Amino acid sequence: MENISQEIGLNIRRFRKMRKLTIEDLANKISKSKATISKYEKGEIILDVVSLYQIADALKINVEQLLYYSPKRSINFISPSGKKPAFFNGVSHFYSYLFDGRANKIMRCTFDILTEEVENSKYKIIMYMNFKDYNNYQICENTYLGYMEHYDALTNILMRNQDTPMEQVTASILASFLESDTKWGLFFGISSRPMMPIAVKMLFSRKKLTENQELIEKLKISKEDIRLLKIYNMLSAT
Repeated sequence: MENISQEIGLNIRRFRKMRKLTIEDLANKISKSKATISKYEKGEIILDVVSLYQIADALKINVEQLLYYSPKRSINFISPSGKKPAFFNGVSHFYSYLFDGRANKIMRCTFDILTEEVENSKYKIIMYMNFKDYNNYQICENTYLGYMEHYDALTNILMRNQDTPMEQVTASILASFLESDTKWGLFFGISSRPMMPIAVKMLFSRKKLTENQELIEKLKISKEDIRLLKIYNMLSAT
């Protein structure tokens, strides 16, 4: 229990810093003392449910983001027809990468599956986009909360920006039932730099990838992508 309290306290500290709040700021928001918040963050006090929800509300996050999930936890996915998506099966955490031509850099994302099957083939999920440190990926530019749905030939991930609910994004991954360490998908939604609809290639991976020039070339739109775009008048990721 002590370890769980420490992990929850670490999460509180991460999100407090992400929101650029001091311990005193958070204490004032939930009517607690600075000493109490400090003990929460150090795991010296076991949080009650009411306080946990108050902190999540003050930090403008989902309460599940504060909870502790074992790194050894694995989830066995299944589609409505009973077929298992091999790429996602047995994981509760995975990664994705895209190349942002505006910043001329790779944008990395980490996905946490918060809860197992919600209904039928839906699983609650959160995506942390564009972070600097894998050890503190929760401190990121954008956070999206939503659901992952599995079908026989397709996996869809539908999410909303936690800070800007009007911003909805979708990632579609074809043939996720095939065995593979990586899988291509298409990520589309609304960009805020500038405000416009976008669609971009996204590479999903069960493990962290080496971020080098080879990966950049894979993520960039290729001549073959352009050839298919001209034929179909559609951007595709295969």
